[in-house]
Amino acid sequence: MLSFSQKVLKIVSKIPKGEVLTYQEVAKAAGRPRAFRAVGNILNKNYDPAIPCHRVIRSDGTTGGYNRGAEKKKKLLAEEGKPA
Repeated sequence: MLSFSQKVLKIVSKIPKGEVLTYQEVAKAAGRPRAFRAVGNILNKNYDPAIPCHRVIRSDGTTGGYNRGAEKKKKLLAEEGKPA
């Protein structure tokens, strides 16, 4: 059985290029709909380039944080066709 962290990383790794999910959507898909802050904490510790955590945004449409810097996140999203 996968831990919550493993579920989050698995879900995020499947977000296609040019698409985004919110922290809340990821938490819900991982089985803990109210754990959206935990999703952010998990992704903040992720440095695996195979897991596109830059594709997870806040529910209000803003980008939110990124462990490589907010400007880098905005740039990556813009390159994928999702202006931040």
